[in-house]
Amino acid sequence: MLCWPFLWLAVIVITRICRVRRTRISRPLRTNDRIRVREVRVIDEENNQLGIMLTRDALERAREHGLDLVEVAPNATPPVCRLMDFGRFKYDQSRREREARKNQKMQDIKEVRVTGILIDQHDLETKARDVKRLLKEGNKVRVSVIYRGARQMSHPEIGDELMRKLVAMLEADAVIESPARQEGRILSMLVSPRVAPAAKATKEPAEPVPTE
Repeated sequence: MLCWPFLWLAVIVITRICRVRRTRISRPLRTNDRIRVREVRVIDEENNQLGIMLTRDALERAREHGLDLVEVAPNATPPVCRLMDFGRFKYDQSRREREARKNQKMQDIKEVRVTGILIDQHDLETKARDVKRLLKEGNKVRVSVIYRGARQMSHPEIGDELMRKLVAMLEADAVIESPARQEGRILSMLVSPRVAPAAKATKEPAEPVPTE
């Protein structure tokens, strides 16, 4: 059988969890006849404070202006309501959300690995082409050189030289966001796509005016 202190503690924990869950749920705005309180504080469509009114009077005022009464602060005392075109408000809100999603371009971080520092020039150029392809797709790329074994780890200068070669190959296509840094047996840097500068408009020479 549970002791009372443990039972009381369990009740407190469950109550707090329920409160957190309730706060995470976004409630839809109540409008017009769904507002059940007796009186509300009213703001008109031009953000003017109209003071505290009976809900039925506020609703009648909204209808006279062809608007909706929308409860915007239900936890206030009394709740705050605004006169607005609720249909228009929802349309504008959804349009802003669509535009925000469209403008928010998510960039993935891809990775190209050079396994071992004993790589020939041809294979290194292939790795550079892979990085360029990912950059053209709009991704950030982590370029990693991985040392194999203690013998390669004893020659960090070779890995540094590989990174310098890669930086030179990527110079026209990439911006170095994080320079090469070694962590354990991995030497890596982060590059992002280079934004091409806007081309300057060339002014065509004026045609010579024929003289008589």
